[in-house]
Order: sequence, then C-alpha cells, then structure tokens
Amino acid sequence: MKKIISLFLVLTTVFLFAGCSGKTTTDADVKGEGVMTYAEYIAADLDTEVTIEAYVQAKQSWWEDKATVYAQDKDGAYFLYNMACSEADYAKLEKGTKIKVTGYKSEWSGEVEIMDATFVIEDGNYVADALDVTSLLGTDDLVKHQNEFVSFKGMTVEPAAEGSDAAFLYNWDGSGQEGDDLYFNVSLNGQTYTFTVESYLCDSSTEVYSAVKNLKVGEIIDMEGFLYWYNGVNPHITSVKVVG
Repeated sequence: MKKIISLFLVLTTVFLFAGCSGKTTTDADVKGEGVMTYAEYIAADLDTEVTIEAYVQAKQSWWEDKATVYAQDKDGAYFLYNMACSEADYAKLEKGTKIKVTGYKSEWSGEVEIMDATFVIEDGNYVADALDVTSLLGTDDLVKHQNEFVSFKGMTVEPAAEGSDAAFLYNWDGSGQEGDDLYFNVSLNGQTYTFTVESYLCDSSTEVYSAVKNLKVGEIIDMEGFLYWYNGVNPHITSVKVVG
C-alpha cells in the first residue's frame, strides 16, 4: 500500500509541474541557437543587428534580388523590407515557410522593420489566424500587434475625401490611376481611420482590389490584413466583406 501511495504522489507531482508550465511548446515556439525571441527583438535598440525566426505570411514584392515580406511567429510579427533574395528563392517563400533572418532593426514613420537582411529557409510551417483587433483601435495597445495578420469588424465606410461621395482614392491624394494603391476611410465609434490596399501586395487583379473599388459610403464592412504603420495605424488590407 505504501508503494502505491508513493507512486501516486510521484505521478501527482509530475502532473502538477506539467500543469504549471503554461502553454504547450510546439516547434513554432522554439528558437534556434543565437535567435532572438520576439520580446528580445522588441527590446533591441534601433539600428542594431537582429536575428529572428519566423514564418512567411505574405510576399509583397520582389525586385532586383530584393524581397519585401510579412512574417510572423506565435508571439509577434515582422516586416522584412528589401531582404536580399534571388528570384528562385522568392518562389520558395510560400505562405507558412519558416525562415531565419539576420538584418538591422529599423523604423520609418512609426513602422518597425528589418532592413538589409539575409535569410535561410528552415524546416517548419505556421500560418497565423487573423487576430480581431477592432476593440483596440484608438488605444495604445494596438501598436503591440504591429505587422500581425489582423481583422477589423463592423466598420463603416466614410467618404475618401471631404465633400466627396467617393469611397476610395487612387493613391493617398487621389493622384493615381488603376493599378495604384487604394486608400479608403472607415470609422468606428466616431473615429475615422485610413486603410490601404497596397498594390504590390494585392494588385488590381485581386478580389480585395475590386471589392474596395465597389464600396459605397455608409456600408458596414469586415476586413483582414496586416497591421502596417505609417504615422499611425495604416493597415494593408487583403480582404473586405460587406456585412451591412
């Protein structure tokens, strides 16, 4: 009986330790040697070298052996700007692909990014679900999710310019044409925000580009996209759905 009781106590202790360890660690959480956690990356000074591991969520552009990529792990996201990349390697960067990136942490108009980077492809795959950040609009907590794949729900389409009934503009000032970025305004609780369809990320052949062109002022929409920053929140939208 004592042996049975002792065995029970040992097993109980093991389960207690397991229960106190927090969330289960998966391959997507484990960082390789010399690789920063997301918290360490955020704490790093600007213009210092950083090394991170993350998973490709979208490719924005490739030009002259440089790629711009949205990447994310389970703790946060990264914007990789003009990363050294051959055209052949760019084709390998499918959604979910794990990469190890070394570059320099930089900032431009509030957007924190990694520049002058190189990368290697590693084993692993992870695709992030869209995090609903609607309730964080207008709060200081929103920027903590910068560059993540996010969603916004129940927002109202507003005029793209004062005195206009148009729901979007080609370029920020209306100076563009078909194929350029689309800028549109949406509101929630009396506050208006400018969202963008970035034409390198989602060109004029995509569903979201057409959807934004067909928006009407006053419609209620749900959206998904990447939480880009430019002098404040300026999401790069990848899908739009009219819900009211």
